[in-house]
Amino acid sequence: MKTSNTDKSKDGLFRLNGVNYLLPFIMITTCFALWGFANDVTNPLVQSFSKIFQISKFESSFVQVAFYLGYFVMAFPAALFIQRYSFKAGVVLGLTLYAVGALAFIPAKSTGMFYAFLPAYFVMTCGLSFLETSCNPFVYCMGSEETATRRLNFAQSFNPLGAITGAYIALTYVAVGLNPASSEQRASLHQSAPEQFEVIKMHDLDILVQPYLYIGIVILVLLLVIAVTRMPKAGESGEKKPLWATLRQLAANANYRNGVVAQFFYIGAQTVCWAYIMYYGLHVFHDMEGIDEKTAHQLTTNFYLGALALFAIGRFVCTYFLKYVSPGRLLCCLAIAAIALLTSTIFVGGRVGLWSLVFVSGCMSLMFPTIYGIALKGLKENVKFGGAGLVMSILGGSVIPPIQAAIMDVGGSWCGLSLINLSFFVPVVCFIVVACYGWRASKARS
Repeated sequence: MKTSNTDKSKDGLFRLNGVNYLLPFIMITTCFALWGFANDVTNPLVQSFSKIFQISKFESSFVQVAFYLGYFVMAFPAALFIQRYSFKAGVVLGLTLYAVGALAFIPAKSTGMFYAFLPAYFVMTCGLSFLETSCNPFVYCMGSEETATRRLNFAQSFNPLGAITGAYIALTYVAVGLNPASSEQRASLHQSAPEQFEVIKMHDLDILVQPYLYIGIVILVLLLVIAVTRMPKAGESGEKKPLWATLRQLAANANYRNGVVAQFFYIGAQTVCWAYIMYYGLHVFHDMEGIDEKTAHQLTTNFYLGALALFAIGRFVCTYFLKYVSPGRLLCCLAIAAIALLTSTIFVGGRVGLWSLVFVSGCMSLMFPTIYGIALKGLKENVKFGGAGLVMSILGGSVIPPIQAAIMDVGGSWCGLSLINLSFFVPVVCFIVVACYGWRASKARS
């Protein structure tokens, strides 16, 4: 009886086989907040790049292409690296690349060219790919498998705190610091007075790169702290299978395979719902209601920050409900709710449509860590490469936004609806895929 109680005490939210993972969990969770900052200091700046350089929505979406492409390219190299060394080594290398990419914004700014920023974003997200490939399965292995999805949701709950900080800096400090000249005035200067346009552009770029400079310094400090901290190994096994054997097993696992697809479409939906809320809000306030551009931007900023706050609250609330509702069922219900809200964004429009777009963030709060946790269920020693495949699926954030941006760039209306409104059919399709995955997971659990 005594042995049974001892065995039972070994497993828990932060404890497995007699090892307590609470302190490592806290330190690794800090990384979740840091890549949340990177994502959401970047998304609002897509619109700023468009304004500063006077480029189209489609061309400015290349920021997201470069940003999310780094996740795709580096995920499997990261998995190979952490298999050879350790999760901690992957975190250290990830933070190093993150810092290098962030600090590379300084030389990019000096060129005065939009495309010079894309390699900096790419290097930075190669680091984020290392972090996500290392941190997510690391957290997954820091306790019993029964509590893994809840533990991932709890760790991911701190991601929105970084996201809100990044968005607040981008939408208040950066936006307020930019030259007050409107897009129309900049376009006129670009044609008639290119020297004056260049002065305004370089001033704005000085403001735009500062968040990346400061976060680069913060990351270097955290890098040193984690490098000198001793962490117990989690999810390590002495025997290492050949890569192709692992990939064959993963490809044969239908639950995992469908999880990668669902994650691809979820990330695409999240990216467009957040990045294009600024365009949608400016369309509502500036184009439809005739409010001046500066005031319209301030109003839209409040809605965007509200969306991120709702996302953060939703993470904690959904983590609580996972104690009582199966992950697949909750995922399916929230995806259906997101589809219903986006239907309002498309067909009702105006401020009601904008509010609906804000509430979509509450539905999205559960999705990434829950899809991740469901897909990794039962992978055991394949968890590292399984995690890498799920990080590669973040490529959805690179593929989906240009599709929606191209629709918005057409302009005008169709059947009485603005193409800006109709473009939100793109995330509707993405959430249908997520809902199907949640439903299948719920049925499999039953």
